[in-house]
Amino acid sequence: MPLIGPVARVALKFFANREAGNISAHFARYLRPRYAGSPDLKENSFRMRHQVYCEELKFEPEKESGMETDDFDAHSYHCVIEHKPSGNFAGTVRIVYSGSPDELLPIEKFCSEAISCEEHAPWDFPRNEICEISRLAVPEQFRRRQMDKFKGAAVGVINEDSYSEAELRCFPFIAVGLYMAAASVALEQGINHCFVMMEPRLARSLRLVGIPFKQIGPVVDYHGERAPYYINRQVLLDSLPPGFKKLLTYVQHEISSQLNGSTSGSTKKPGGKSPQIGKPASSVNFAI
Repeated sequence: MPLIGPVARVALKFFANREAGNISAHFARYLRPRYAGSPDLKENSFRMRHQVYCEELKFEPEKESGMETDDFDAHSYHCVIEHKPSGNFAGTVRIVYSGSPDELLPIEKFCSEAISCEEHAPWDFPRNEICEISRLAVPEQFRRRQMDKFKGAAVGVINEDSYSEAELRCFPFIAVGLYMAAASVALEQGINHCFVMMEPRLARSLRLVGIPFKQIGPVVDYHGERAPYYINRQVLLDSLPPGFKKLLTYVQHEISSQLNGSTSGSTKKPGGKSPQIGKPASSVNFAI
């Protein structure tokens, strides 16, 4: 029988620990995390974003190019998940970084007034140690399972009501793989502080897999309920259950080898300490 709510969360953690080897092996058999450093892979990422954010969810206007892009892409890392059997791409995510006071995160530029927990605000940390996860997208053709046919699945929400403790096939490999890819990039690049503007239920989904983002501001109304969240490197590494730590290790190994082989002086995140900036001006818009 499906397990609901808190019971599902406990069962999933137990399941992840018990099936630690199977989770990583199953993921590696069917899916491959890829750092989208080449023009071709970036184009695939932008087309998936257009499909989900422009065509399906209508969060952004459709573009003739069929690609969804913005100014933040110039200082972002992009990752995709490849479906090995078909060679198609099953999801994408970006990690926006900041190498200088001029490179604001989306949450700083659009959502500064939504942050009420000042000790965990982006402008309180060195610029080269912060990032924001955004534009996570899973195309419709990879959400055909009954458990994935619900509102929120396109942007990575996990349907905790559909889990059966014994069914490995119900595991949301693509969404979790994208979270792990984003975490891997941050860990590899020495980024210690991560932010995201997301739905509270997406935050609950991340807690299901041991990623306890902390809410640092109130819920606001923008394409539904959204709130600012924060996590740091140590909390992530201390909170992941063994099953997901093993998956993170695998994904990090894959991303690290690709990232180190693909980055150059023009794409690598600037190192060293950058000047900290004050709280930026507010805006009426919110980034996802």
